[in-house]
Amino acid sequence: MALDRVQTIAQSAINCLILWETYPMRASSVLLSAALSLSALTAPGVALAADYLGVYVPVTYDSLCGKAGVLNRVTSGFRHQVRNVPNLPQVEITEFQQIYERRYEPATYGGSDIPRHYCQATVSMSDGYSRTVYYLVEEGMGFVGMGGNNVEFCVPGFDRWHVYNGACRVVK
Repeated sequence: MALDRVQTIAQSAINCLILWETYPMRASSVLLSAALSLSALTAPGVALAADYLGVYVPVTYDSLCGKAGVLNRVTSGFRHQVRNVPNLPQVEITEFQQIYERRYEPATYGGSDIPRHYCQATVSMSDGYSRTVYYLVEEGMGFVGMGGNNVEFCVPGFDRWHVYNGACRVVK
């Protein structure tokens, strides 16, 4: 299909050269249109746009999700949870990996006045397993609304009382 188009454009260029002798203005416009058509066919952006599948690829953001203070709040909150909720394995978060922002909801006039960052990370646990942690960072919602951020988190399988609904849906 593309080869036929290239051959057609090449033939147009040859015809243009023949016309150049008799009709210089007409030949130049044909040559210009042939060149533009050829450049449009070979442009990589056209091929990429046609092949777009709409698949979401996570991107690591330099946002609130990766800040040390936020990650420390998740770690200390998880440590408190496994010590105080019955029948949870006694493990700790040892490392955060693949941190990214899943969604951002800005503060809106007439809507929510609280900017929210929905984050996800893979964490290494002290038992050697890796698990996914979902966490929500609400800007400016620290203690009594005075500075700082509120951090809510959920690790699937560790939310025994379904505080964040099934499979941590509230913080996703």
